[in-house]
Amino acid sequence: MISSTKNPKVQAAARLHKRAMREQDRRFLVEGAQGVAEALAESPPTLETLFVEDDLHELAVRAREVGVDVVHADMAVLSRLTSTVTPQGILGVAPFIDVSLEALPGEGCVSVLHEVRDPGNAGTILRSGDAAGTSGVVFTASSVDVYNPKTVRASAGSVFHLPVVRGVSTGDAIEHLRAQGRRILAMDARGSEPLYATDVSGPIAFVFGNEAHGLPQEVVSMADATVRVPHAGRAESLNLAAAATVCLFEGARQAAGRGVSLESLIMAAAHDIRSPLTAMKGFGYALEKRWGDMTDDHRSLMLTGIVHDADRMDQILRLLVDAARVSDGALEPYPDRTDLAEAVAAVADMQRRDPEHPGIVWTGDPGPYFLDPTRLKTALLAFDESLRWWAGDGPVAVAAERDGDAVHLTASRAGTTIGLEDAEALFEARKPGTGGGSKIGLFVVRGVAQAQGGSAWASVAGDRLILHLRLPLAT
Repeated sequence: MISSTKNPKVQAAARLHKRAMREQDRRFLVEGAQGVAEALAESPPTLETLFVEDDLHELAVRAREVGVDVVHADMAVLSRLTSTVTPQGILGVAPFIDVSLEALPGEGCVSVLHEVRDPGNAGTILRSGDAAGTSGVVFTASSVDVYNPKTVRASAGSVFHLPVVRGVSTGDAIEHLRAQGRRILAMDARGSEPLYATDVSGPIAFVFGNEAHGLPQEVVSMADATVRVPHAGRAESLNLAAAATVCLFEGARQAAGRGVSLESLIMAAAHDIRSPLTAMKGFGYALEKRWGDMTDDHRSLMLTGIVHDADRMDQILRLLVDAARVSDGALEPYPDRTDLAEAVAAVADMQRRDPEHPGIVWTGDPGPYFLDPTRLKTALLAFDESLRWWAGDGPVAVAAERDGDAVHLTASRAGTTIGLEDAEALFEARKPGTGGGSKIGLFVVRGVAQAQGGSAWASVAGDRLILHLRLPLAT
């Protein structure tokens, strides 16, 4: 165990509290278990050295497994390295990870920070952007250093998840983002357009200004419009990070329903409902007219069919209601202790009412996990239906694993003939007459996941179609 602050490794880390030394060494400090865990979760891990008080800490064990240099140090040494009053006993050293403006994706929302000086605000905006699914954050030359230990700590590991640009001028950033096709929106408490009445579905760039003075006129004049967060109460204004968070999540909410009106979703849902409704009517007519001529087995088969089609209609209506809630920004999850193996078994029991169902096989970590069981069931049913349409061999395989503070669930089936592009397109709402399967199922699953800070996507491995759902766990 290292107990001297004069140890060369300790001194090399301690100097990173100063910006000039960070620039010289091109390294920065990552304080606390959350940031360290996120750095280790990257592939490859974004850590070079890890200082720990507890040599058997699970993160220390994981770090050794992936080749990180783990240094066992006492609390006096760790207190010298950290900037918090009560150190957590774990701190990492990571290389710079910022990218150029040219490396930013050409789609989605980007945050531009102009003269944002408070590291807590800057880190929180980065974290909110990560949670809202934005495409990157630009720390202009006039703003706090993204590698300031307090900024890194406030980001809670999100600094490792999003492309971050640093050291450019605000004018250059705006010029580049506009050339990418983004609309530039300046956030101003006296903005001309109320946020909720403005199209912020993207591709856009929000420009956020100084905590005390906001944006100067020369920056505002570069924007295509100025927006404000409407206030219903008596508060004079919102904290910068709070206002930015509202803007970023409003952009995510609008993007989730971009290009798809509620009317078109209703039309698609009506088309999906028509098939089970027609089947139920047929079963009901047959039972009414021919009850006396049927055997008990025939009656049981038809009644089972009616229940199965009623379940299908219930699923479609749930999807439609959630689509409306996502569109209005009113989705409210109801997390509960959920055993995934039991949830999958319940869905499999429902689907056994269909004699042609290929069956569902479960593997993985059942949890329990704290998430919304009703919406999990809706997602599983939507995944199952899509795999029956777009992959034709064998059972549907469902698996899950814990991924940090989230659960990553997959459903897959062999025998697909579609490629990755067509697989990803299954998550778009489709018009009636554009192929088989539900026209809104996966679209709503993605929207509901994003509204909870999660994601849903598709991949293809050989002839196997894989549908993914990643949901943050409630606390």
